[in-house]
Amino acid sequence: MRSVRSKVIAAGLVLGLVGVGAWQLLPEDGNGRGAVRVGTSDVVSSLDPAGAYDAGSWALFSNIYQSLLTIKPGSGTPVPDAAASCAFVGQKLTTYQCELRPDVTFASGRTITAEDVKHSFDRIKAINSDQGPAPLFNTLESVRAEGRTVTFNLSAGDATFPFKIATGAASIVDKEKYPAKSLREDGKADGSGPYKLGEYKAGASVELKPNSSYKGQGKPARTPVTVKYFKDSQQLDQAWNAHQIDVAHRDMPPAVLAGLNPGMKDTRYQASGGSETRSIVFNVRPGSTAAPLAVRQAVAAVLDRSKVAAEVHLGTVTPLYSLVPAGIAGHSTPFFDAYPTPSPAAAKKLFKDAGINAAVHLNLGVNVRGANMPEAEELKRQLESTGVFQVTIKPVEKWSDFQKAYAAGEFDAYTIGWIADFPDADNFLAPLVGADSSMNNGFSDKHVDELITRTQSHSERSEAASEFRDLQKLVAQQAPMVPIWQKKDYVMSREGVTGAQYLSDGTGVWRLWELDWL
Repeated sequence: MRSVRSKVIAAGLVLGLVGVGAWQLLPEDGNGRGAVRVGTSDVVSSLDPAGAYDAGSWALFSNIYQSLLTIKPGSGTPVPDAAASCAFVGQKLTTYQCELRPDVTFASGRTITAEDVKHSFDRIKAINSDQGPAPLFNTLESVRAEGRTVTFNLSAGDATFPFKIATGAASIVDKEKYPAKSLREDGKADGSGPYKLGEYKAGASVELKPNSSYKGQGKPARTPVTVKYFKDSQQLDQAWNAHQIDVAHRDMPPAVLAGLNPGMKDTRYQASGGSETRSIVFNVRPGSTAAPLAVRQAVAAVLDRSKVAAEVHLGTVTPLYSLVPAGIAGHSTPFFDAYPTPSPAAAKKLFKDAGINAAVHLNLGVNVRGANMPEAEELKRQLESTGVFQVTIKPVEKWSDFQKAYAAGEFDAYTIGWIADFPDADNFLAPLVGADSSMNNGFSDKHVDELITRTQSHSERSEAASEFRDLQKLVAQQAPMVPIWQKKDYVMSREGVTGAQYLSDGTGVWRLWELDWL
């Protein structure tokens, strides 16, 4: 997601209140209570769930659509939302069945049927958008609708499937308004979530109005919300300082986050022990200069994560040595084991052993937001200081253009963030390095896919620990991606706003309905 989606924290990690500020005058309308204004530098790439696999889109989906299941705050266990109940049938983990709630309706008033659910999943597979969530459902073979019952038939045992249908990818759409084989592109959305979509201005703002007919796991929304989208962190910070927003989430500049303290006036802030990650992804297609294994391994050998964390992000991120972050069950450190210290000498030896006798040129794709450009400049400096790399940074401003560019193989490498769809190690591996991954980098490895399938077969997730270690070690050897860091999730709010501490807890759900005025 998320950042490619998608949207990250281990089960059991709790969002903690770490700062309290002073007062804030409430924005007023005729009744003295207006919409809560939320600012973010995430973007919405599509209002159609079949066409988006990124954090900004899924954050919105959490509020205007429902899924069969959802994740409760502070929990890592899926619970019914639009469904009354869901469970595997039999012991093979290849058949999953849900019974719809009898009282769940779209905001239009039409009752949601099992056929709507089937339609929602079928169209994801049929459309198979490069920017869509189809890779998340690689084990889904077919969906059957009978009465109020929906049955999912899987190609292999997949204990993570309940988590997958608790994400934005599984948003239920109206079969009468969403085409079966193409994306809906009229700028509208019809769902059954806590909010109804009001005015939407792509790249600028969206107005959300409480949906009085909502029935589900979350509490009903009480207050309208206006989400404002900003081009970058600096603009988000300026809007905060100008009191143009009441809540700020993803992402303030590193200097702002590093300077947060309990004595600040007019500011509350929360930091969850999140697992948002960032990595370098390599284009391994034939013809790319990153296709040779030695090139990717040399980058891993040179990367100084600590310097990136300290000098670019001012200590607001932590060096990461695996695709699976610390705090997620199954985490290990294979990149540290293979490359314990940054070593230009190791990179030169890798090149020599591979018969590479000239400097390798890499064009590095970067989506311009947050600290991405300063980070790219530091990566360029580190790689070029070895004498074996030449790096050209290719900045792309629009997120949708960036997605299309890396999917088309326009970069030798690119940097990207990942916010997991659900708190399981599988979600940091299967959609990133598995068959038909959402990274669109041409990587495919039979052994990797076999290990992913084996990890998904354990209903008791702790039993997959050894396979996860083997899988992460193999990824470090093949290096289709090289992790850089992980970070906490920060939410800033004015004192006049309540519920901001519940907005984001890393479970992939953006709980705007928790926001209200004192």
